[in-house]
Order: sequence, then C-alpha cells, then structure tokens
Amino acid sequence: MKPNNTNNAQGQIFSSKYLEVLSRANPKVSALIYTLVIVFFLVVGYRLNVTEHFTNALIIFLFAMFFWTFFEYLAHRYFFHLDHYFPKSKVAERVAYIFHGIHHDYPRDVSRLIMPPAPGLLIIAVLFAIGWFIMGTLTYLFLPGFLTGYLLYTYVHYKSHVTPVPGYLKYQYRHHALHHYKDQDQAFGVSSPFWDWVFGTMPKIGKEE
Repeated sequence: MKPNNTNNAQGQIFSSKYLEVLSRANPKVSALIYTLVIVFFLVVGYRLNVTEHFTNALIIFLFAMFFWTFFEYLAHRYFFHLDHYFPKSKVAERVAYIFHGIHHDYPRDVSRLIMPPAPGLLIIAVLFAIGWFIMGTLTYLFLPGFLTGYLLYTYVHYKSHVTPVPGYLKYQYRHHALHHYKDQDQAFGVSSPFWDWVFGTMPKIGKEE
C-alpha cells in the first residue's frame, strides 16, 4: 500500500470496535500516563533506598536511557519488520502490521505514534518482572530511565511525522524519512542513527550528500 500522508488519515487494525479503540490514544495522554509511571517508580525506589549514592542512581538511570536506543533498534529491525524475515508467514505478517505496518501505511496517524496505555502498561508490567528477576530493586531506577528514553524517542518520532520539524531534529527526520519512503531495510534508529552505524544499516541513499 502506498503511504497515506494525509493529515489525520487513520487506518483500521481490528474488526472489533473495542480492540480498535484500545489500539489508539491521544499522544499527550499517553505521554502523561507514562511520565506518572516513571515518577512512581522513582519515588518507590527512593523510599526503598535502592542505592545510597545519587551518582550511582544517576549512572543507572542514564545507562538505561542509552540502553533504550539499543532496544529500540532491535525491536524496530527484528520485531516490527518480522514479516521481512518470515515472508510466507501470515502470523508474522499480521504481528508486524499490528505493531508497525499500520504506521507505514498511515504515517501521520497521531493516535498511533505512541503506544496506547492499555497495551503499554501491560508491557511495562512484563518489563518490570524481567528487570526484577535480573537486578532486583535496581529495577526502580533502570526502568524509569528506560521509559524516559522511550518518551524521548516518541518526541522525536512525533516531531518527524506531524509538525514542522525543528532545526535540531532535521538529521533524525531525514534518517527516518529514508526508512519510510526509500528503504525499509535500512535506518532503523529513530532516536539516534548510532546503532545503524554499528550494525551496518545506515541508508546508502544520500550518504554522499
């Protein structure tokens, strides 16, 4: 399908109206909910005194923000484009379309530029359980940093699609546009092209420009 770049054009994922509603959200509402989750985890972490030194807490938080960019790259490349790796699988095609393909078809649908709260909070719960198993109470520092990285990603992504792009995001916008409109097997980083450079998926188009 050729991308529909009309402002506010919306595609449909589910035949069920209830599931369809849960697949959409106002970006500001979602961002507010995730910000409150971040604050909640940080407050609990502070009250539990998970680390006695502010410097250690800051390092964990900032590392988690950086780790988000790695997770973002892997998720975008291998999960959101799952159908590229299993082209004959209807399941892979459906999963990829639900999580990402709809965005390629309707790149300016603002209701799907950030994970809606219903599935988003479920994913956070799963991430918390995994984090607790690996690092215990330090999860109260790591997960807020990770989610802060996600919110920064959504800010860049939103600005790349629906508003006049600020000058300081011109490079990220151009990088992401190449992924959307030139080569979906390149330029998977949205927050940063760093991991595209590391793993050799920098877009060949326009490198010389």
